[in-house]
Amino acid sequence: MKHNPACTRLSCLLHSPFRRFISAALLGAAGVLCFAPAEFFWLAPLVWGGLFALLRRAETSRQATLTGFGFGLGFFLTGVSWVYVSLSVFGGMPWWLAGLAALLFCTAMALYPALAGGLFKRWQPAGFLEQAIFFAALITAVDWLRSWFLTGFPWLGIGYSQAPPSPLAGFAPIIGVHGLALLLALNGALLLRWRIGLTALAATCIIGLGLRQIEWTQPEGKPLSVALIQGNVPQEMKFRPEAFYRTLSLYRQLITQHPAQLTLLPETALPVFFEQLPESYLLELERLASRRGGDLLAGTLTGNQLGYYNSAVSLGSSAAQVYSKQHLVPFGEFIPTGFAWFMAYAQIPMSAFSRGSTVPEPLRLAGHTVAVNICYEDAFGREIAPVAGQAGVLANLSNTAWFGHSLAQPQHLQISQMRALETGRPMLRATNTGMTAIIAADGNVTAVLPAFESGVLEGEVQPRTGQTPYIVFGDWPALLLMALGLAFGLICGKRQATAVDG
Repeated sequence: MKHNPACTRLSCLLHSPFRRFISAALLGAAGVLCFAPAEFFWLAPLVWGGLFALLRRAETSRQATLTGFGFGLGFFLTGVSWVYVSLSVFGGMPWWLAGLAALLFCTAMALYPALAGGLFKRWQPAGFLEQAIFFAALITAVDWLRSWFLTGFPWLGIGYSQAPPSPLAGFAPIIGVHGLALLLALNGALLLRWRIGLTALAATCIIGLGLRQIEWTQPEGKPLSVALIQGNVPQEMKFRPEAFYRTLSLYRQLITQHPAQLTLLPETALPVFFEQLPESYLLELERLASRRGGDLLAGTLTGNQLGYYNSAVSLGSSAAQVYSKQHLVPFGEFIPTGFAWFMAYAQIPMSAFSRGSTVPEPLRLAGHTVAVNICYEDAFGREIAPVAGQAGVLANLSNTAWFGHSLAQPQHLQISQMRALETGRPMLRATNTGMTAIIAADGNVTAVLPAFESGVLEGEVQPRTGQTPYIVFGDWPALLLMALGLAFGLICGKRQATAVDG
């Protein structure tokens, strides 16, 4: 039979390393199912265990780096595709430029698992258990690095997949989201030895379920009635002058019809500088908020054209107070140095905010202390925990209309669940288009409004007091375990290299 060169080339393409890269990309894409809205938390050990298996089979550090990169590319292209929506549909960018920008962003995010893959192969220990520990520590390390490097992008951190109803959620008040990432990656890697892996996973789940029975914080005072307003104002109309008074009228009507002790309006619900709002309108809101001795907290803008803030301003029976967002979103709220040319293509209003106080304090509203954060800020547990320890309730004001009908909204709700779990505080979420929700101190969502509908979520929350271990120690326990795992792997890897050289 005559030899066919084309068949040989095709055979090569279907085998490693090309096949390993495609397998890793598909595995990464499947990993998004572990997060909201699918919430297949049980799939996560299999996904990251699969990545561990692929890295072990890589023959060189370069192959392992490409495998990690493929995994990350599939993961982020699938999981944060809403970046394209925000740039193209609402940012006004040409489709090709928005697509290129989204691709470059996901490529940059994929460098983190690529780094983990390369380092794993470079220092791979000889023993299976040592490899599993080293892998878990590396995966946690790059996840943690991604959460703060260049202001951080902690979205889709591995540990978020284990928010309730996962039994591993019981560990969150102790070791936080990064500790959950370590547990998850380790249990996933151990599954390659199925008897050991299943035993370890079962033991971890049982301990997690036991920890879920512990109340780390205690009720404080009487329950608080709340009204969370979801205006569903279209993003393309939000900053248009002709829609301004219609927006004000909508919020006044919803507030009038739903009295509560604490009323929350979404991020930039009042889309002008606070000082530019009609005085009669503000007096009316103050009167409505005070009906039950309560307060209203509304997202708006403060400052002036020389320096302005993304803020939440209170009106009502308590003294007027202001919280200004301090962790800003790159490109969306401030322009990184050297990227003014890029923003010229994106028609994003109010994209040069100033940072608020770096030492935020809770607001005193309706007789309780409320730790306020705005939109993206609740993705940073280490920043939420210190102020949460001084408050009885957490409150997040968001506007995810920028991301349209995408995965961003359920993913953001899952992030808020983790913050409630870590701090042992209920979380209130008031959003423009979704998902407006009440989250209990145990991380369970007790009520939620349908997305992309105008409405008001009414309910009661019980303020809490006390400190979870995470509030006291933050990420340090998880980072210590991660460092020990890295040191263990490096020592074992060096011993192996020395033995081979000898």
